[in-house]
Amino acid sequence: MLQTIRNAWKIEEIRKKILFTLFMILLYRVGNSIPVPYVNVDLLGQYFTSLENTVLGLYNVMSGGAFSSATIFALSIQPYINASIIIQLLCIAIPALERMAKDEGEEGRKKINNITRYSTIGIALLQGFAYYMLLRNNTVSGYELLSEYGVWQGIVIVLTFTAGSTLLMWMGEQITEFGIGNGISIILFASIISRFPTSVITMVSNIISGTLAWWVYLLMLIGALIIIILIVVVTNAERRIPVQYSRRVVGRKQYGGQSTHLPMKVNMSGVLPIIFAQSIASLPATIAAFAGKTLSWFDTDSLLYALVYFLLIIFFSYFYSTIQFNPIEVANNLKRNGGFIPGYRPGKPTSEFITKVLNKITLFGAIYLSIIAVTPYLISHWSDVANTSGISLGGTSIIIVVGVALETVQAMENQMLMRHYKGFLE
Repeated sequence: MLQTIRNAWKIEEIRKKILFTLFMILLYRVGNSIPVPYVNVDLLGQYFTSLENTVLGLYNVMSGGAFSSATIFALSIQPYINASIIIQLLCIAIPALERMAKDEGEEGRKKINNITRYSTIGIALLQGFAYYMLLRNNTVSGYELLSEYGVWQGIVIVLTFTAGSTLLMWMGEQITEFGIGNGISIILFASIISRFPTSVITMVSNIISGTLAWWVYLLMLIGALIIIILIVVVTNAERRIPVQYSRRVVGRKQYGGQSTHLPMKVNMSGVLPIIFAQSIASLPATIAAFAGKTLSWFDTDSLLYALVYFLLIIFFSYFYSTIQFNPIEVANNLKRNGGFIPGYRPGKPTSEFITKVLNKITLFGAIYLSIIAVTPYLISHWSDVANTSGISLGGTSIIIVVGVALETVQAMENQMLMRHYKGFLE
């Protein structure tokens, strides 16, 4: 990975992309430090301290601590993620949107993106209003979380949250277009990474104070390393289907006849199923928390949350593998170019075989993601040690961080490959 980054840095165009990405991350971190007006930030921090292992604590981790500080980026990219889920599901349910996405080409995709953007603004308005009601309806030791509240103050707070979320959406799109990797994933990556120094300091403080034994953290570190190795192995794993091309004679020359393979990644959709499943699974408890109520049976350390989270990861894994890989289209392309899978006739038999293989490896990848993501929540449910150390939020964070890092490095390698850079595999 480090070698790839060094080689990418030597290429001026890729270096500019990396610097642009880092500049956007810097702007994001600056925005995460600017609180909205009329909020008692210190009291709000005390309020969120008791909610570390709840859904609101999860939102705080995913926002890089901005959520508990009520900064302009407090809503983070959650409105955009929720809007993307809704629009993509509607593209399957509504024929007009499906035709727009598939038949109109680039113009159709631009229309879908515009609909997603407007939906993001609408969801951000709703979440911003919900956050304002959370601030207005809760107190800490009898003190109000808002220094002032009224119609004007409410409008300012809600519009500030909405503007911050919209700006983040724009920044993510700019990173995707002019930077390296997927912009939304990069922002989420930066949010989680920013919490690591605080977590390390808390860990050291707990060891010094004797709150938890050092060997407990050692076991947690070993478990995290095992998870990282497993993520790397499965992310790079693929099923290779052998493909043979027929020989053709054109004049005095012979074409084709070579053997190759069709690569199918085990974890084809990356970290997207986890990100989307997390947003949907936390929705009921989030709505309740914003309304000033508590759904203890749907907190992040509850069995019901773990079950819903598990099933949603499997659903989104299949959902994205279906979107990204079309067996019928692949079979038709093979047939058109004179290729075939040994033992299967071109056309429908080939597409059925590819579909069967796709379902198997998608199931394996979905179960792998679900187990790694849900196990820390189960440990948190049955262990007081896990609750004290915040391990329930650590497992998902590791998956997202490692997954995004691998995807970004892969994007760098693809950029270098496009420029015929010979040294990037050394």
